[in-house]
Amino acid sequence: MSGPGAQRCRGCGSRPLIRVLDLGKAPAADDFPMFDPAGVGVVTTHPLAMDLCRDCDLAQLAEDDTVTAEPRGVEPQALRDQARDAVDRVAAAGLLPGGGTVREFGSPHGGSWLPLLTERGYAATAEAADVVVDCFGIMHEPAQDIAFHERHRAIGPEGVLLLQFHSLAAIVAQGQWNALRHGHFAYYSLSALLERLRAAGMVAVRAWEFDLYGGTVLVAAARTGSRLAESEPDASIARVLAAEAPLVTPDAVRGLQHAADRRARALRSWLEAEAAAGQRVYAYGAASRAVALLHLAGVHRGLLAGVADASPGKQGRQMPGTGIPIIAPADLVAARPDRVLLTVPDLLGEVRARWPGLEGKWVIDVPDPP
Repeated sequence: MSGPGAQRCRGCGSRPLIRVLDLGKAPAADDFPMFDPAGVGVVTTHPLAMDLCRDCDLAQLAEDDTVTAEPRGVEPQALRDQARDAVDRVAAAGLLPGGGTVREFGSPHGGSWLPLLTERGYAATAEAADVVVDCFGIMHEPAQDIAFHERHRAIGPEGVLLLQFHSLAAIVAQGQWNALRHGHFAYYSLSALLERLRAAGMVAVRAWEFDLYGGTVLVAAARTGSRLAESEPDASIARVLAAEAPLVTPDAVRGLQHAADRRARALRSWLEAEAAAGQRVYAYGAASRAVALLHLAGVHRGLLAGVADASPGKQGRQMPGTGIPIIAPADLVAARPDRVLLTVPDLLGEVRARWPGLEGKWVIDVPDPP
């Protein structure tokens, strides 16, 4: 697969794909080598680019030749809070009468809605269920067409699928170019998601929006022909479609390339200025989205002393391609840093409450270079 159009769309199978973001070659986003004090070691890089399908509008990872096993992360409090909020909203809409069965398609990033639904009387099953949950799971499926048909088969005749995704419109609006990563095969606009649901025999009946990750959407869908699918469409679907329309065109999505280049230059410039001023800078959050950013900016141990993370599975390792060690949060506090770059802004409330000794040191946005 040498370039745009070389492969078929992961959703509809068409070939007319448009290259909208190309980050060149980057380390695998979920391969965290053990820390080597002697240096970076051998760095293996892989193509990292986003294509957009001309036919079905699905944004997708162009190719992925990585074979890695990501250390399991710790579910952020913001994600747990949003999950409860989501279940409460779905219940308030009358879509969770209780007393049935639930099946979940999990995400490798951890977390589960099953406890929230068992609280409401649902019993977990591996068969077709009354409620099927997919929270950030389906984007990890290379064959999107097959994945949507699997979700269809998992729904009982009158059941509901609750599918949550990071909105492509939010990614574009906020320049979140580093949402692109190996292992994330699809990036959905609601319009593209509706087409994938339709092709798999499902209809979306309602949508909810959340601030998580800068903008996520939860969709309730049902089997075509079911009572729920035949009900009057909720205005929430049209509302989200109208809001996202100007943000998910090919030209708009191409703006992510400019955002990537600008962000990398800004980070490098800021870190160099901090180092020149004698400031000791660390980061918090060894998230996969930080891998491409650090690599693109050419960040190394001389500019960033360490990255703290709450996941025991990541501690003692290093950020791919940089030689920067991943440390425990307690070690970050003990290091008494001058600045702490937060790689996942959603964590700000949680980390401020948990480590008050770092108050005033958190950095979310770095300034553009002069």
